[in-house]
Amino acid sequence: MSAQDRFQTFEDIIQEMTFVYKHDNRPWLIGYSGGKDSSMLVSLVVETVMRLPESERNKKIFIVTSDTGVENPIVKKYMHYSSQKINEFSRKSNANIVADIIYPDVAQSFWSLVIGLGYPTPEPPGFRWCTERLKILPMNRYTNSIIEQYGEIVLLLGVRKAESQTRRRSITAREIEGKLLIPHSDIPKAYVYNPLTEIENDLVWEYLLRNDGISQWGVDMKYLFSLYQGEDLGEEQSVIGQIDKDKVPVTGNSRFGCWCCTIVKVDKSLQRFIDNGSKELEPLRDFRDWLVSIRQNPEFRDNKRRNGKVYQKANGEYGFGPFKLSARQEILRRLLILQRDSGFELITNDELKVIDSLWDSEGDLTRRLLVNTYYEVFGVRLPWDEYKEPLYDLEIIEELKKSAEESDIPFELITKLIVMINANKYVAKSAGLKKEFDKLLNQEWIHYESIREGLKDEN
Repeated sequence: MSAQDRFQTFEDIIQEMTFVYKHDNRPWLIGYSGGKDSSMLVSLVVETVMRLPESERNKKIFIVTSDTGVENPIVKKYMHYSSQKINEFSRKSNANIVADIIYPDVAQSFWSLVIGLGYPTPEPPGFRWCTERLKILPMNRYTNSIIEQYGEIVLLLGVRKAESQTRRRSITAREIEGKLLIPHSDIPKAYVYNPLTEIENDLVWEYLLRNDGISQWGVDMKYLFSLYQGEDLGEEQSVIGQIDKDKVPVTGNSRFGCWCCTIVKVDKSLQRFIDNGSKELEPLRDFRDWLVSIRQNPEFRDNKRRNGKVYQKANGEYGFGPFKLSARQEILRRLLILQRDSGFELITNDELKVIDSLWDSEGDLTRRLLVNTYYEVFGVRLPWDEYKEPLYDLEIIEELKKSAEESDIPFELITKLIVMINANKYVAKSAGLKKEFDKLLNQEWIHYESIREGLKDEN
């Protein structure tokens, strides 16, 4: 079969895209991960636009990449580079395409929640708080901002039925016979267009690697292919078989994922990057494995939840709450050392500032745990270091600890009271302070042992 015959499917898609493009002025939005399917979708969209006269390129197209802040550094670099090249290409060719990169709210980032508030790292099967905060909410916020500006929007998805049986069922369930655009099930005034659903796996890489692998916006798809090399073949091996001198078979299905993902027992994607020569990722893998190992370690976890509630398992053991402040400091210290030694940006100064503020409210009476940890690792001061004044000097803090111990009062309760009073010192009405005071003193963890002993006496 000739290349022209094999690629007729793509010609048919371009014709359909042209029809949908010209049908109205609603902007298009594409979620671009930099992976093979989203790259193929962007490639077909660009091809569609470039076949139109400049005077007819009147539809705004937004190509959006989500940077969760914990992307594989190699993939992250490629994603940012690709977005930059798309924008350069669009400006030169008047394609009316904008490539944007979106981020989670800094207070909702992975490290702000894990290190700042002590969130336990995600784990299977159901404790997966990361996806919504790092990907769904930022994308929804961006999508809604476009809808507010333009009234309605069309979301182009690069999903294919051939990817997996699960994906096939998901796509088919949302199809409406005879309609190209489907109302989005959750986002008002948004419509979904799935142009790639019928493309078979064996054509994806063959299409992307045509023209010596150089995309219209100037990115080498052979490099993208190299990022997939060594991945599990999954459902199929492409008819391309192998490329160039490396003689590595083409990937089947692949997901790059976050470098510190704790959902999986073994991060196969990260390991395959390492196995294929990216040895600089080995320390990241080791850190990720350590992060998994401390999740169920009682030395690192509190025995009460953030709201002060305590619960016991059937075997009598206390259930875990968030990471202790001391554990969070150790996670940060190791992460900063990893950032220093690897040269990768793994946590931003904006995140550090949020974490610093959270630690102040979590009971760090010195107010210097974070800035001092940073200085110990990097030997330079953070921009706000000089403004971090302790509530009390170390001698007073030690005296407070000693007095709490002698009076059999949890020192944590003392620190929480001090922080609460300090936070409300400018409040004019005493009623508000009293409410906060009562709320703290009535938390379950303070009285749990007394209540339990009382129940034993009754029995």
